[in-house]
Amino acid sequence: MCSVTTQTESVESPSLEIFLWRQSCATRIVLLEQGGWTRNSKRILLPAVSHRSEEDEEAALVQLCHRAPTDKKPEAASWYREQGNQEFKRGRYQAALRLYSKAASHELPGSPEVSVCFANRSAALLHLGHFEVCLEDIARAESHGYPDRLLPKVLLRKAECLLCLGRLQDAQDVLRVLESKIALDGVMTTHLTRLKKLSQLKVQLGEKERCPEPARGEHGGTRGEPEIWEENSRISGASSSLSLSFDAERGRHLVASQDIVAGQSLVKEEAFVSVLCPGESLALQDGDTAWDTRATNADLYCHRCLRQLLASVPCQGCSYAKYCSQDCADMAWQQYHRTECSLGALLLTLGVFCHVALRTVLLAGFAEVSRLVEGSHHGDKNPQSPEGNCRPLSEADAGAGSRGVPGCDSSGRYQSSYQALFHLLPHTEHHSPEHKFLCTLSVVALCKQLQAAGLEAAVLSQESPQQWSKAKTCEKTSDELSPELKTVAEAMLRHVLQLQCNAQAITVMQELGPGDGAVVDKKPVRLATGFFPVLSLLNHSCCPNTSVSFSGTAATVRAAQPISSGQEVLHCYGPHWCRMRVAERQQLLSQYFFKCRCPACLEELESGAKSVVSIRNSFCCPKCQAQMQGEEDTLCCSNEACATSASRDHLSGRLQDLQQQIKKALDLLRIGKADQAVKMLLKCQMDAGTFLSPEHLLMGEMEDHLAQVYATLGKWQEAARHLKKSIEIVEMHHGPSSVETGHELFKLAQILFNGFAVSEALSTIQRAEGILSVHFGPQSAQIQELQEMKACLSELPRNILQRT
Repeated sequence: MCSVTTQTESVESPSLEIFLWRQSCATRIVLLEQGGWTRNSKRILLPAVSHRSEEDEEAALVQLCHRAPTDKKPEAASWYREQGNQEFKRGRYQAALRLYSKAASHELPGSPEVSVCFANRSAALLHLGHFEVCLEDIARAESHGYPDRLLPKVLLRKAECLLCLGRLQDAQDVLRVLESKIALDGVMTTHLTRLKKLSQLKVQLGEKERCPEPARGEHGGTRGEPEIWEENSRISGASSSLSLSFDAERGRHLVASQDIVAGQSLVKEEAFVSVLCPGESLALQDGDTAWDTRATNADLYCHRCLRQLLASVPCQGCSYAKYCSQDCADMAWQQYHRTECSLGALLLTLGVFCHVALRTVLLAGFAEVSRLVEGSHHGDKNPQSPEGNCRPLSEADAGAGSRGVPGCDSSGRYQSSYQALFHLLPHTEHHSPEHKFLCTLSVVALCKQLQAAGLEAAVLSQESPQQWSKAKTCEKTSDELSPELKTVAEAMLRHVLQLQCNAQAITVMQELGPGDGAVVDKKPVRLATGFFPVLSLLNHSCCPNTSVSFSGTAATVRAAQPISSGQEVLHCYGPHWCRMRVAERQQLLSQYFFKCRCPACLEELESGAKSVVSIRNSFCCPKCQAQMQGEEDTLCCSNEACATSASRDHLSGRLQDLQQQIKKALDLLRIGKADQAVKMLLKCQMDAGTFLSPEHLLMGEMEDHLAQVYATLGKWQEAARHLKKSIEIVEMHHGPSSVETGHELFKLAQILFNGFAVSEALSTIQRAEGILSVHFGPQSAQIQELQEMKACLSELPRNILQRT
């Protein structure tokens, strides 16, 4: 089963080590005002640092940074390349590809070794059928000084790629160069294998020239019609069917200015800033010489545009940043990475919120940051109290009233800009003194490192990159931050505080398992954290009327249901009514400094009755299967004729044990032991039936897992039977038009397609398409795959269609 991840970022949890470092520094910090942060303070104040044990604190931070190294290590490159060679020999080309990429990221730019990494990676790409990307890697190898003695095998690979791509003349030219190269070398015996391969390629080239392949026409699938989009003249990236309003209770919010249909796009916004979440650390373990071979987000996605990586382009200065193309690498360097590159270990240690804050000021530029920070110091516009300046704004508004809305420009237009971002509420008065204190420590540590590394000029954009080396030699003798860096620090601290309520989790549908099966299971995972000024205008509801999806760094908000004119457009920050009880939702939402009063919460709070989630995810009596109930440690059977009771802790322990057994079964499936996995899952299912409600979400998850195992074994009817039971439970919890139901129907369509159940597959495809197009749009990858399946089935002979 597929759950939906939290759309709005939860509060960042620092590692234990960095938390302890911050706590140790706390006794050394003295706030500039008595009592620290005053509730009515208009400025975000920075602390002064005592110098008595500053060296000890800095040494401790340096020690922490050693656990997340980002510098290039040639010895690591050699190790990764050798591991890649071993995987290549085993025929595991995808694993080899990733290991060669890791090796390339650790090699020094321009070295012959990095050219070998690119050449080796091109071989894996050739075997995987990525011919265009293979040619790009061959070009990279040649440009980095690939050894001349090894060039013939690369030229053979290049000719083979060109031949597969149908570029016959280019292939012929490469073969001529290869023949000349082999002839010039003189020692023919060393090239016998290559001569044989060359001869084979020449034969293939001749055959292709005599019998060219017919041009491939478009597949019979019908691509979704592009939707009609009219942008709002007052809110950038928003539909003309929305208007911006304000009231004291809800603040700035978006309202439908006309009737909206389900599936209609409401907001299309590119992130002002985004930072990839690195995933698990790939650091050395206790000084060992073995490096981690696992792939994380940092290896799988472009660090700028978040596109999935196939053959990454490494940063020339660090081993961490990787990009999908040289263009992305150059743009990232120009915009922010030239400053961040040497700070990689510190940024990974301090966490993604600090990283987002730094990148935000770098993208905005010091001039704009300074202008807005200085403006916030004046009493005429207090960015922490927009209520005094705001009034309703609509599409029909002439413009004068809109100028009072924080974030709007002088013409009254609300844009996805730094000005709009700066005016998002930091909620300074609501954060605890301890939290603000620790955020300040992180910001000061980062700014001091910028100053110590001679990067202040780069941050202020006062010098060109060619002058930075000169700046490094002119380090300050004082530890005091310059006035300019204090301004930067104040802006960064503001952004760190804003992120608690305004950080947006950028998600991606990620495949579970190897992804080489007939049925691909995916789930949404958090990929990056970003600032979206327009998306941040949406208020929360536990029963929202919108759905948010992402493509790279771009967010699209769609209406998940019809929205009437005048109705507020609402977004779920994570705690959805069908996934958790009202008490749990309210506790999670406390980080946003408000108490949810949406219809779902009000209904549960006022009625006092048990929520549907509580009832469906309850324990059941092991004797009569009735619901177990009770608020204390002991639960009793709700059936008065049955006197069974059980300890809550005992039943919770059984549930945890069951989840562990399910995990072991899935591990067996991942290593190819499907028969053992199905036996373990069936045993888990029998055990669960003795103490869990039949409607419990875990019962649905087990049906889903069984469907996955049977699909792996090619038992399509069994797989479909179990998945249908899973869909029944998902619909019960999330609703028949929910995105969760859409994902389950997508998997069922794959199973029925592979099982040749044509008529049932077509009806399932139609239903899945209807649901998923509302949440992800007609051009999404899943919709395109459904349409391809439908086209393939529709082209079958009529007599087969009638039989099925």
